[in-house]
Amino acid sequence: MNPKATFLAMLVLFACAEAAAQLREVTVTGIPGIVAAGAKWTVAWQGTDNADGIIGTNDGGVLFAQEQPNQVSKLDKNDRRSVLIKDTHGAGSLSMDSKNRVVAVLRTCTDPGNAGRGITAPCTEPTAVALLTPQRKVLAETVDGKSFGRPNDLVAAKNGGIYFTSGGAFYMSPAAKVTSLGGELRTNGIMLSPDEKTLYITNGMVVVAFDVQPDGSVRNRRDFAKLEAGGAGDGMTVDAAGRLYVTSGPGVQVFGPQGKYLGVIPTPRGVISAAFSGPGKKTLYVVAGGALGPDEKEFQTPEGVRNNAKTIFKIPMLTQGFKGRAK
Repeated sequence: MNPKATFLAMLVLFACAEAAAQLREVTVTGIPGIVAAGAKWTVAWQGTDNADGIIGTNDGGVLFAQEQPNQVSKLDKNDRRSVLIKDTHGAGSLSMDSKNRVVAVLRTCTDPGNAGRGITAPCTEPTAVALLTPQRKVLAETVDGKSFGRPNDLVAAKNGGIYFTSGGAFYMSPAAKVTSLGGELRTNGIMLSPDEKTLYITNGMVVVAFDVQPDGSVRNRRDFAKLEAGGAGDGMTVDAAGRLYVTSGPGVQVFGPQGKYLGVIPTPRGVISAAFSGPGKKTLYVVAGGALGPDEKEFQTPEGVRNNAKTIFKIPMLTQGFKGRAK
């Protein structure tokens, strides 16, 4: 792992995200069995303190990580926000394990935007994969004795293992042993199929897939799908039929279980994370870059200060999210 390379890659991603953050008007074209023509995105929440790694909750709400304020917030089914977990040490993406415990990647003090916020002290706290509930517990901090760098996304498996990305892709076994899933991956999002036999990882403009073995290891890496609507893949979620939803600049791109491109659900802003929740788990929530301020104008930051404003949108779906996992 090369922390400097990871840092530079994150700066490029931040620049791309800010370029895709402007509000735009979109018209949804129907995708049979997935989303109705003319379905409308509505704002569930917007703010200036970041949002990422969204997951659904059993009561129809969603959780999202707010790295810079060191907290996890919750939107209930009526879009009322509350702070659920404090002092997260920079949790940047969330999952939930088979025991309904919140799991996160901790980015600690590695935010590349710190200098623009006047924070210049060296970062010495290691990044980690950790439990956040019932209390914070670090599960792993290194792979082969080296730092993770700045971790990005994760998904918890039913066997107690965790798959996560940080420049590359990794598997943490139930015994907390971390192994690499292979090189030459420009990773971002990571997701398991509903039956957990397939692992998906975004790799730039394609999604790669692996066959998951009984011990949690993977084999048979292959290109699963190409993002035909353009952009680079970010976060992912799945529905009950095993279809894969990939966030990107143009919107949420949808693929069948065999990798067939089914269409794109255009979004009012470029999107980075997605999860199903709501009544019957038939509402799709996405986290998007940018937000309107109290004056209904685009929120802006001073030059040299990264804009962490985010908007959470939601849209009614014809399909149902997978109920066997939070995301």
